[in-house]
Amino acid sequence: MAGVLGYRSLAPKTKNLVVAGGLTAFVFGAYFYTMRAVGGTDELQVAIDKFEADKTKNTVDENIPSSKV
Repeated sequence: MAGVLGYRSLAPKTKNLVVAGGLTAFVFGAYFYTMRAVGGTDELQVAIDKFEADKTKNTVDENIPSSKV
């Protein structure tokens, strides 16, 4: 309870700064955690690259005339 009693004795501007600092720290922490979790795997980009490679391969195969005898 000492923390709560110490907080009550602070001036209103100081209380606002403490709350603002805590909220800012939380928001930045959540942002960096999310970016790290999302950016860890890039499965979608790998799938797009594979699709593009298959697409160009099929386009090249269609442009080569087949030799029918």
